[in-house]
Amino acid sequence: MSEDPGNGSSPGLLLTDLYQLTMLQGYRYARMHEMAVFEFFVRNLPTGRGYLVAAGLDQVLSFLESARFTASELDWLRSREQFTPAFVDSLSAFRFTGDVRAMPEGSVFFPHEPILQVIAPISEAQLVETRVINLLQFQVLIAGKAARCKAAAPNSLLVDFGLRRAHGSEAGLLAARAAYIGGFDGTSTVLAGQCFGIPVYGTMAHSFVEAHDDESSAFENFVRAQPVNTVLLIDTYDTERAARRLPGLMAGLREEGYSLSAVRLDSGDLAAHATKVRRILDAGGLDAVRIFASGGLDEYRILKLVRSGAPIDGFGVGSRLDTSADAPYLDCAYKLVEYAGVARRKLSETKSTWPGRKQVYRTRGDNGIVTADCIARAEEHLDGEPLLDLVMRGGRRVERTETIEAARARLRMQIEQLPEAGRQLDALPAVPVRVSDGLRSLAAETDRCIEERLALSEGPAR
Repeated sequence: MSEDPGNGSSPGLLLTDLYQLTMLQGYRYARMHEMAVFEFFVRNLPTGRGYLVAAGLDQVLSFLESARFTASELDWLRSREQFTPAFVDSLSAFRFTGDVRAMPEGSVFFPHEPILQVIAPISEAQLVETRVINLLQFQVLIAGKAARCKAAAPNSLLVDFGLRRAHGSEAGLLAARAAYIGGFDGTSTVLAGQCFGIPVYGTMAHSFVEAHDDESSAFENFVRAQPVNTVLLIDTYDTERAARRLPGLMAGLREEGYSLSAVRLDSGDLAAHATKVRRILDAGGLDAVRIFASGGLDEYRILKLVRSGAPIDGFGVGSRLDTSADAPYLDCAYKLVEYAGVARRKLSETKSTWPGRKQVYRTRGDNGIVTADCIARAEEHLDGEPLLDLVMRGGRRVERTETIEAARARLRMQIEQLPEAGRQLDALPAVPVRVSDGLRSLAAETDRCIEERLALSEGPAR
């Protein structure tokens, strides 16, 4: 099945910025219908991150394939005085008919490298800008955050727990997807299991224990009601006292065929509690029961717990993952780089762009480790592996949707190919990124053309 998130993520085309529509009306007035090229890229890495992870492409392609104005949306636009009836009528025929080149999901990338290139009539390419950025930025952030958690605990079970703290239902659902691409083993978000085939994990809440008159009854009822992969939350009252209840309780339940998979710790000094609980469980013959920890975790706290030697087998990561708490947004952009066959460039101070459609080439040493990336003109053929592939032609995908497992595997491989220093949690950019001589020459030529047009528009000096 397609990995379209379904009910929460297929809004109409009015989920955009107003200026997209006012520009479309302007293009129509000026009779500007030529082909345009826009590229999505990130200007800077968040502090401490040595790389970013491409994610969200499947949702972008699904959006482009289905982009339509509904009758109710067109009626609403007709009620707005700023839009002409002829312009609104023209929107009823809107379809995305362009091509898309992109880095596959799970690709590692770096600042200024385009990971998505849209080639379409300018109105089509312009209108989709807001939603494209919206879908790509978020999943890129979460996939990168998840990869960092995986780097902190490569041998531990990692589960996304963040739906309830995510910024809306779509964010929670797509965070589960991006985290899985980033290396997590599963999610607590049930809908993500249905939509994307992600393994779903769950334990119990403190309320289940509190609703019972005694803790032992709560544990026994939960084990009997949930006999598969049973996980008990044991810190509602007193963590170690709860742990001491389990050997006796499970001795009787085992005779009836029940088992206990793990216990969860959600508060306090997780390392100290895990150490004490491990001793209690082992002494009581429950040495196969794993310890799972949650509660305010991120990659730094996970790394500290792992380095402490705490006997924790898995981690549930919620708020700080699904909101990318340390870096809640990216300095990213979707910019015009070509129109009507002519390279275009933004020269705004601190926000200039490289002109023309591009390709990114990656080179590796004899040991397979990445040595550099090069941003080049699309027509250049340089040494290394080209990273942007054609994924959509004429508004339709060129191949079947890639599985999410393929994206996970790609990321694992590409992280292994990074220099060791670039994989650390507080890394500098992992790989140098250079700009080809051809692209620099195009930029200089574009600058000269811009200056000539500006001078011509000013007229003769007075």
